[in-house]
Amino acid sequence: MKKKDILILLVDDEPDILEIVGYNLTAEGYKVITADDGAKAVKLAKKKKPQLIILDVMMPEMDGIEACEQIRKIPELSETIITFLTARGEDYSQMAGFDAGADDYITKPIKPKVLVSKVKALLRRFKDDGDTSNIVTLGDLVINRDEYKIIKDDQEIILPRKEFELLSLLASTPGKVFKREEILDKVWGNEVVVGGRTIDVHIRKLREKIGDDSFKTVKGVGYKFVI
Repeated sequence: MKKKDILILLVDDEPDILEIVGYNLTAEGYKVITADDGAKAVKLAKKKKPQLIILDVMMPEMDGIEACEQIRKIPELSETIITFLTARGEDYSQMAGFDAGADDYITKPIKPKVLVSKVKALLRRFKDDGDTSNIVTLGDLVINRDEYKIIKDDQEIILPRKEFELLSLLASTPGKVFKREEILDKVWGNEVVVGGRTIDVHIRKLREKIGDDSFKTVKGVGYKFVI
C-alpha cells in the first residue's frame, strides 16, 4: 500500500501534539485526520476507516483505553493498527493498553523523525492488496490469513491484529516451541521495541478467546500451539 493511500487518525487533547505530529506525518506523505478526545476518535474511525490510529491515553470525555476498546468492537476496523502515544510509561498503563487491543505503545516526548520511523515499522505489518495467503484448518479452528478471520466451532471470532498474527505464527507449526525472541521478531519486528510481558498479555487474551488448552507455556523458552 502506497503512502498516499494510507490514512492515519491522530488523537490527542494537546493541540501542539496534533500540529507537530500531524505536520511530520503529512510531510512524510501520509494522509492525516485528527480528533481531540476519545469519543470523537471512535466516531471518526468508524466513518473514515484509517489504517493506523495513534491514540493518547489521558483525554477528556473518553480516555484512550476506552476508545481503543470501542474501536476493537467495530468489525470493519479489525485490521486497523492501534498504537498509544502517551507520557505515561509505567507498566500498568502499557498492560491496560494491550488488554484493550492495542498493537504497540509509544512513550512521549519522542522526536518527530523517530516517530515517523516507528510509524513506518508499524505500517509494514499492513498487507498489500496483492498479497495472498492461505486458510489453515486445525480441528475446529479455521484461520483465514487473507481476511484476518478466525472461525472456531462455526463461530467467527474477531481478533486484534497482533493477537491474530501471534495465533497465526504459533498455529503455523503445531507442537513447535517458538522462543520468545522469535515471537517478538516475527510478530512485532526488530524495529518495534516492546517488553517481554507483551507476549504474555497477548497469549492470555488468546487463551480466553480460543481456549486455554490450545496454548502451552514452556517455562524459560516460549510458547507452542497444541491440537
